[in-house]
Amino acid sequence: MAREWKELRKELNISVEEESLIKLEKDLIKTMVKIREDKGVTQAELAEICNVKQPVIARLESGTHSPRVDSLLKVLVPLGYTLQIVPRR
Repeated sequence: MAREWKELRKELNISVEEESLIKLEKDLIKTMVKIREDKGVTQAELAEICNVKQPVIARLESGTHSPRVDSLLKVLVPLGYTLQIVPRR
């Protein structure tokens, strides 16, 4: 599988930096889903708390589109979280 991704990345002309950003976004979304699940909140319940429709939460969690900062905060704040900028390791 790793070999396939390397070939696809080459075909799509994705740089190492772009791949790093994709991974960062993917990790952020995974963390958001884990937070929601750890709190025992369904997508529908979270949508109600955030005053959005459930498909909005589903799209955000699917990672098919890059989430906007305001969208992330709209979901994270009701869960008791925020975003913070920290140096990369």
